[in-house]
Amino acid sequence: MAFKDYFSQQSAAYAHYRPHYPAALFDYLAGLASAMALAWDCGTGSGQVAAALASRFARVVATDPSENQIRHATPCANVEYRVEAAERSSLADASVDMVTVAQALHWFDLPRFYAEIARVSAPGGVVAVWSYGLFRAHPAVDAVVDDFYRRTVGPYWPPERQLIDVGYRTVSFPFAEIATPEFAITAEWDLAGVIGYLRTWSAVRRYRERNGRDPLAVLEAPLAAAWGSPAAKKILQWPVYLRVGRTPQSQKG
Repeated sequence: MAFKDYFSQQSAAYAHYRPHYPAALFDYLAGLASAMALAWDCGTGSGQVAAALASRFARVVATDPSENQIRHATPCANVEYRVEAAERSSLADASVDMVTVAQALHWFDLPRFYAEIARVSAPGGVVAVWSYGLFRAHPAVDAVVDDFYRRTVGPYWPPERQLIDVGYRTVSFPFAEIATPEFAITAEWDLAGVIGYLRTWSAVRRYRERNGRDPLAVLEAPLAAAWGSPAAKKILQWPVYLRVGRTPQSQKG
């Protein structure tokens, strides 16, 4: 599968505006690990997950095929960033205690990626993949954003986006799956923060490239009417769709 790069052109904005996963998610995942020597964050993007893992694991290797994303990633002393494909890493055999993939699994060649996990994971290693859905803020705001997501820029989402819409539940996951608690991302943003976040959507960029105009120009008026005072901050929540499993206790399975 060829690398589909929908994010490099806006890496700085992506790093700035993306919401942050809750600390409780990483505490939970760390509690599942049998050892804390090495975590691999695959498809790391701006390095948000790698930075969170860095305070819980002795060492983190964070990979992404986009050199520009890696250039804007969060620096940490014990995180090593590598420009590498998920399906072909430079990690040693049986060396990884935890593999994480946040909002990126739908871009991978899954059979090859799962074979790579089997190669690099220590026996009984943890594999955690997750995505997040549309935020919820207020019924009036949600209705405007949902219409924009589905109708205005809906045709400009890549087909892989459908896997996020169903919370990765239709994706093969060949590990001993673990039932997980529910998590949500929470942020408090004003209207400018929300518009900045929407601008990072790959579908917004593709709409602009194909039509020569910014779809957010049409959205801003109804969104402002639903929001109220632009300076007012609202609590936003994104549901996290999490799947966690464990690799076999021996290399032979």
